[in-house]
Amino acid sequence: MFRIESARIIAGVARIVRDVGIAEELAQDALVAALERWPESGVPDRPGAWLMATAKHRAIDLVRRKETYARKLAEVGRAMEDVPPPEPADADDIDDDLLRLIFTACHPVLSPQARIALTLRLLGGLTTEEIARAFLTSEPTVAQRIVRAKRTLAKAQVPFEVPYGSERAARLSSVLEVIYLIFNEGYSATAGDDLVRPALCEDALRLARVLAGLTPKEPEVHGLVSLLEFQASRIAARTGPDGEPVLLADQNRSKWNRMLIRRGIEALQRAGHGPYSVQAAIAACHAQAIRYEDTDWTTIAALYGRLMTLTPSPVVQLNRAVAVAMSQGPEAGLQLVDALTDEPALKDYHLLPSVRGDLLERLGRREEARAEFERAASLTRNARERELLMERAASQGRGGA
Repeated sequence: MFRIESARIIAGVARIVRDVGIAEELAQDALVAALERWPESGVPDRPGAWLMATAKHRAIDLVRRKETYARKLAEVGRAMEDVPPPEPADADDIDDDLLRLIFTACHPVLSPQARIALTLRLLGGLTTEEIARAFLTSEPTVAQRIVRAKRTLAKAQVPFEVPYGSERAARLSSVLEVIYLIFNEGYSATAGDDLVRPALCEDALRLARVLAGLTPKEPEVHGLVSLLEFQASRIAARTGPDGEPVLLADQNRSKWNRMLIRRGIEALQRAGHGPYSVQAAIAACHAQAIRYEDTDWTTIAALYGRLMTLTPSPVVQLNRAVAVAMSQGPEAGLQLVDALTDEPALKDYHLLPSVRGDLLERLGRREEARAEFERAASLTRNARERELLMERAASQGRGGA
């Protein structure tokens, strides 16, 4: 119950104390109070409302104990007036407090790593140990990131509010980026023994859905939701019985989650024309193809071209090269890939030699393909991907995969 309600409680308390670190402590105090009282009094009819009221009452007590209470009264007066009675009207109401918390946790004053850790802690309800395990980082490192993030927000006096105008657009992009990065790490882990970490994908998708509900008129938020719905629909088919990767061409599409695909289509209808929306349109092309052979690669290549104009990057260009290879042939794709071989940003990117190896294999240049697959295997930090790449390298001597 606390894991479900914690983000809303922290958000409600932060509006009073204006400090997410203190707000988190007060929310945890409410949990301790529940653990002490509920075994005797029984679980309330609305446990979330009980936790919220308890935490907010403790927040008011804390403010009142401050020596500077008189000076602070004007600042917190409105928040105190909004504090619900012991039985709030509706514990399920989601107001702007949660939105304020999302924008605060993803403030650009924090590093991307700190934003991710703080977002998963405050909004995802994950423990420090769970965050460390998900990102293959030591627990002390994650703990330090969270502590420093809270300290940085307090020192910078970041207001607990939803920004507006140009600042809101800039901050919203930071929020979307954090959710996108969390999902990507779950969808294709950068390191470790597992290719996919579904729990991280679920947390990111849930955050995206919450954000879309709180900002229904932001088309790019719906674009991100659509993209994540489509990507999440394929998770069950991305690995085999022993956790081994299954390439897109070999996936059993009957395992694709049709409900998530429908949700992705619905969200895409409300999306705009930004980078996430274009990526969602690309994912929709894959999702709507009954067979791999039915994929509309020409449209996908055109969409990647549009994405290049919005967010030009070597990675987008590499993805476009794959689509061009599928629509126009491997030789056309290889020309685009070869133009990226000296790109500094892709120097240690394992997917560059992986894609090049695939195209060389399709052209019958197997010895060159083997070398590229071996190089890709040496660059990846994910054990499952390394196994797949080494198998593809070995297959070149057996006449190809």
